[in-house]
Amino acid sequence: MLSEKLLNGLNDQMNFEFYSAHAYMAMAAYCSAEGLDGFANFFLVQAEEERFHAMKFYNFINALGERAIMTGFPSPNNEFTSVRDCFEKALAHEKEVTRRIYKLSDLALDEREHATMNFLKWFIDEQVEEESLFDTLIQKLKRIENDSNSLFMLDNELAQRTFTPEA
Repeated sequence: MLSEKLLNGLNDQMNFEFYSAHAYMAMAAYCSAEGLDGFANFFLVQAEEERFHAMKFYNFINALGERAIMTGFPSPNNEFTSVRDCFEKALAHEKEVTRRIYKLSDLALDEREHATMNFLKWFIDEQVEEESLFDTLIQKLKRIENDSNSLFMLDNELAQRTFTPEA
């Protein structure tokens, strides 16, 4: 049985993952409005991935015989100055997710809650990938600066991104 503190933390993270999907939808909407459908696709796929992450928490909580509690969340940022600004804000958001996952992992370790520690290991590995992905794309955007041909090529590349949840 989970402690109330750990259960609350898992529920909070589940809801934050749903919020993350919402934040990425806002970024997708900005990109769509700018006529950058490939970048919009990137963020739509990212939103799908975040909902998948939220459902992993939901299913884990339920598998432990506990109750997932859904809460509301604040409106995400909808103001962006550029595609690069979207990615920089996304990287900052992913760093916050990493901080939160680490905090949950520390709590599970302190409580010797091994099932939760094992569950969170997947998210720790995932966050390394997430931060690296956003950092790489920011570096590409910095290199292209105002080169519209390169931006067009990157937009086309990101239009190919898909999400296939693990089995």
